[in-house]
Amino acid sequence: MANDASAVFDARSPQSLADPFTPPADSSLWRKNFLLGAATASYQIEGAVAEDGRLPSIWDTFSATPGKVLAGDTGAVACDHYHRWQEDVDMLAGLGLEAYRLSIAWPRVMDASGAPNRKGLDFYKRLLARLKEKGIATSVTLYHWDLPQHLEDRGGWLNRDTAYRFADYADLMSRELAGSVDAWSTLNEPWCSAYLGYGNGHHAPGLADGRFATQAMHHLLLAHGLALPVLRANDPASQKGIVANMGRGTANSDSAADRRATYLFEVQHNAWILDPLLKGAYPRDLFELWPGTEPLVLDGDMQTIAAPLDFLGVNYYFRTNLASDGAHGFREVPPQGVERTQMGWEVYPDGLRDLLTGFRKTYANLPPIYITENGMASDDKVTDGRVDDTQRIAFLKRHLAAVDQAIKAGVDVRGYFLWSLMDNFEWAFGYERRFGVVHVDYATQKRTIKRSAELVAKFLRERKART
Repeated sequence: MANDASAVFDARSPQSLADPFTPPADSSLWRKNFLLGAATASYQIEGAVAEDGRLPSIWDTFSATPGKVLAGDTGAVACDHYHRWQEDVDMLAGLGLEAYRLSIAWPRVMDASGAPNRKGLDFYKRLLARLKEKGIATSVTLYHWDLPQHLEDRGGWLNRDTAYRFADYADLMSRELAGSVDAWSTLNEPWCSAYLGYGNGHHAPGLADGRFATQAMHHLLLAHGLALPVLRANDPASQKGIVANMGRGTANSDSAADRRATYLFEVQHNAWILDPLLKGAYPRDLFELWPGTEPLVLDGDMQTIAAPLDFLGVNYYFRTNLASDGAHGFREVPPQGVERTQMGWEVYPDGLRDLLTGFRKTYANLPPIYITENGMASDDKVTDGRVDDTQRIAFLKRHLAAVDQAIKAGVDVRGYFLWSLMDNFEWAFGYERRFGVVHVDYATQKRTIKRSAELVAKFLRERKART
């Protein structure tokens, strides 16, 4: 059990009760160059969807469609960050967080002709300047799912032209914001954009066709590849990368069929993205799993997609336990008697360690890694002015232990971003699921720092005092 991150930090152990977050003395997290920050996304927190020239996005359309989002919630107001950004930056700084990962709303900064929207650009300029004043490193994601609706009306990510429009958008942003961004991520979780948006319809724009998913993925990755040289030319001092959500599969039994099913799960969840980026080709087994879904790939596309990365962002939340479906695929077999979050996701920190060490073995050119999202949802409530999110505290500590184990195994992990800074619009689940380390009362917009955030801040103060 020595390598079991769950066992290392058992939330019920006396050690954990006495000191519920601070890592042990030999943890890599004590290194002063290990970045610890928090993350958000534009549509989930900004609100102000019709202010200062912002155009509609696919998530405005999707969330306004009856039956698509729990309780009919939308991002129209969200956390009202567009008006409260100064308060939120001050909150970040007060917690001592060293970095902030945010995304830019594409519909806020360009009009339908591609011309800049100055009011939208000025919002991000003021925000980034304030972060710099506070000494907070800035990690900016260009695309966190809020595609302008006018581009979706022309085919969205099924239309190859959208990749070129994304390159134009990257060009504008990197020219306007050069010098104020420490790290650019082109895309957030292309698996979700492609599969949930175009493969099963759970996310915007709500289409459901296997061929749509693979073609959308190709155009997303092409957009990434087209944007990289533009970002490098316009803002050479910054780091450039991409963020992908990674899924850990485990086999329900040791049978060859179940092990094959688990392998295929990780092919469609991980290799579908990482192989094109790091090997310059789609995994062949993907199209054995999904026959007849090969995307249209033009000459030179894969070379464009496989341009070198400065970093890879990894988002991780849970594992999937798998068995053979009796044919050529897999089926999920949820384990019983395990800890779960408000989302119903299993708490499985070892999966993060196993993914990281596995990627190091699989990809000889694996770039440095940042854990760009990791966190959990719980039904948090404010009681006597406090939020004691005990499960989240244990979750964070055990997952950071898993990261430490991966570092000690030789994986170059350089930082970790909590998901999320504050409760927000959780896509198809609306406002019911709370992922933040800061509680948001959506009726009053009052922010209440949760116990988890207090303990992270305490650790950062202790680390700063040591160095």
